[in-house]
Amino acid sequence: MSNSLSPLDGMRRERRAKVTILCLGEAIVDLVCERRLDDPEEADALIPHPGGALANVAVAVARAGGDAALLGGVGDDAWGRRLRHGLEAERVHCGWMATVASAPTPLAIVTFGREGEPTFQVYGAGIAETMRAGGAHLDEAMGEASALVFGSNTLVGEPERRVTMEARRRALDLGVPILFDPNLRPNRWERMESAVGFCRELCDGAFLVRANREEAEQLTGIEDPGSAAAALCGLGARLGVVTMGAEGAVIRGAAEGHHDSPEVEVVAPLGAGDAFMGALAAELARLGWDARRAAEALPAATAAGARACADWGAQ
Repeated sequence: MSNSLSPLDGMRRERRAKVTILCLGEAIVDLVCERRLDDPEEADALIPHPGGALANVAVAVARAGGDAALLGGVGDDAWGRRLRHGLEAERVHCGWMATVASAPTPLAIVTFGREGEPTFQVYGAGIAETMRAGGAHLDEAMGEASALVFGSNTLVGEPERRVTMEARRRALDLGVPILFDPNLRPNRWERMESAVGFCRELCDGAFLVRANREEAEQLTGIEDPGSAAAALCGLGARLGVVTMGAEGAVIRGAAEGHHDSPEVEVVAPLGAGDAFMGALAAELARLGWDARRAAEALPAATAAGARACADWGAQ
């Protein structure tokens, strides 16, 4: 009896071998004022932490036992080397991260108001340049990806938007699950209406869209989290997830459920949504991307989001 594989068997084996959750987006340095302020001008000390929404997601995937890669880039400077080494130490694949001599690694000043919500001011135009350079790896990365995760931060400018939209197109063509996090930050956009419009369009065809309560209301016009999650599916997503802080998360669409967040002493919520998304992606991968079982991933995701609140940094 022959041990050779038929072409169909080979294709099936190749599909099974693709386990990488590809996170497409920015790695930046967060300079965090580690106290709550009445006004950002009161910031008197800034502590560097690794950040960037999709870098945070990739780290959360890896910590949850998933196979994570980041496609993007950093500057050829001390900050960029620090970010790359940190990601590698977390077992995130960095082979598709470009190092760009002409672009300094972006920095974000992060402050917290009295209620604990963060505000961001990003410095440097490096996100556009590093994403453009990272785009050179897109063919190889999409050939290995079992899922694609991205957010709205790489939709702001034309160079990074082009890479993001091409990755999305290829994922749709290949049948690769797309996980989209709108991650709407007003200070990143000249007009929030543009951001909301882009994000509404990109829900169409997504395997899952995750939004916090405020973002979900902006996208759907619906205040109730469960109804807003269902409305995300009405925009074309197979699964809609709305996170609600201490109240946990709700999922609608191909699966329905709710799970409370575990109690935690909150230091700062920076990166909580990213940690939730990364753990959620890792659990969905374990479930074989079976949308009908997606509610089973909520306990691990809400636990990861809660843990992220126990420190000032996003990771």
